[in-house]
Amino acid sequence: MNATLSVRRPEEMRLESQVAGRLGRRVRDFQVVQHAHGLILKGRTATYHVKQLAQHATMEFSDLPILANDIEVQ
Repeated sequence: MNATLSVRRPEEMRLESQVAGRLGRRVRDFQVVQHAHGLILKGRTATYHVKQLAQHATMEFSDLPILANDIEVQ
C-alpha cells in the first residue's frame, strides 16, 4: 500500500477556518493547499455562487494568489 501523508501547515488551517467561518457549512470538505506560488481551493458546494464566495473570502484573508479554484459544484 502506497499512502502519502499530507502535512497540514498552520497557515492553511488558519485560512480554512477563517473562510469556513464566513461561509458556514455551504462548502463541504473545504481545504486550502498552499504551493510555492499560491493557493488551490478544494471542496464541494451546491452552487457556483458559493464557489465564488469562497474564492473572494480567501482573497480577503490572504495575500497569496489563487492558482486554482477546484471547488466542485454538485
